[in-house]
Amino acid sequence: MSIVIIDYGMGNLGSIANMLKKVGAKAVISSDIATIENADKLILPGVGAFDHGMRNLNELGLIPLLNTKVLQDKTPTLGVCLGMQLFSQKSEEGILSGLGWIEAETRRFNFNQEQLGLKVPHMGWNLINLKQPHPVFTDMYEEPRFYFVHSYHVVCQQRENILATSHYGYEFVSAVARENIVGVQFHPEKSHKFGMKLYRNFAENFDGTHESYPLLAVAE
Repeated sequence: MSIVIIDYGMGNLGSIANMLKKVGAKAVISSDIATIENADKLILPGVGAFDHGMRNLNELGLIPLLNTKVLQDKTPTLGVCLGMQLFSQKSEEGILSGLGWIEAETRRFNFNQEQLGLKVPHMGWNLINLKQPHPVFTDMYEEPRFYFVHSYHVVCQQRENILATSHYGYEFVSAVARENIVGVQFHPEKSHKFGMKLYRNFAENFDGTHESYPLLAVAE
């Protein structure tokens, strides 16, 4: 089993690799096309601006390869923070198109008058509310909470792609899923036992199959 953490100059890759090592999973950090081609699972991390991330992926020649691995080969793939946002079609933060793996767009937190005291970025620990079961959350600890640092969040067009939500001023999507694709807005590698459980589940339990449950996706 080979897990490749994609190095496109946008993430705290070492922290993710260290967390995977702690749970007994082998992972390599790489931007090498052959290494990514042979990966059994992929992690797309990311910290920074949307356009910068897409530009780096393009300059490294990784976008066609990733589309093949993810969309055709159905390689189990985890996006973290900006990595999850790049799954969307576009972002208010920039002008470049995203990967478009999830029917969604990325928007900046936009608070009304009653919420104006809230700071952006949203930073710190927050609870998540699972909307449907998923292998990466198998046997998760009660009241799962994770560490967030972000100014933008994903807005899904398809309810069945919403895996979890959190609340900061209003409810926002904090995790997405579609078949072999799963993304989290938070940083599992900074989230102690909760993040360790998620990475262990990704390494051991997620084989790339996931059945969505639209009726459970969001509360009306």
